[in-house]
Amino acid sequence: MMVPAGTTIETERGIFRSPILGAARMFTVAVSRDFVAQHVLTAGSGGPEHVWHSHSYRIEVSLEGGALDESGYLVDITEIESRLDVLVSRYRDRTLNELPELAGLNPSLEHVARAACVALAAELDAPSLRALTVKLWESPSAWASYRLERPESTDLKG
Repeated sequence: MMVPAGTTIETERGIFRSPILGAARMFTVAVSRDFVAQHVLTAGSGGPEHVWHSHSYRIEVSLEGGALDESGYLVDITEIESRLDVLVSRYRDRTLNELPELAGLNPSLEHVARAACVALAAELDAPSLRALTVKLWESPSAWASYRLERPESTDLKG
C-alpha cells in the first residue's frame, strides 16, 4: 500500500509524516545467529587476514513486506529461525573457502553475505515479501550486507 507524501500517522509516541512521495508501508522481521568459521582471504594487500584464521560471526536475516498474513505474520519467525539454523549449520566450524558457493571467490564478508542471502531467498517466501537482507558481522565493528528486492510481479528466487 502506498502512503502519500505528508500522510499523518498518530501513535502513542507522537505524530509521524511520510516524507517521501509514494513511500510504501513496510513490516520488517529479523532473526540473528552466531557462529564461528574460518577463512583465508585470497585477494587484497596481505596481512593477518591472508592466513587461515577464525572469526566469531553474527548473521542477521531481515525480511520486509507490506502486508501480514491471516495470522498477523509477514513470515512466521519459527520458519525464519529454522531456515537460518540450517544455513548456519552449513557454515559453523567450516573453512568458508571450501564451500561450493564460494568456489573461486575471495571469501570476503561481502561474498559470504551474498551467498547466504541467495540461499535464504531460495527457502523463504511469503506473498507480500518485498525484500530480504543478510547482514554479516565478523567483529563488533565490521560487517557487510547483501539485499535482494522483489519486483511486484516476481519472487526473490529469480
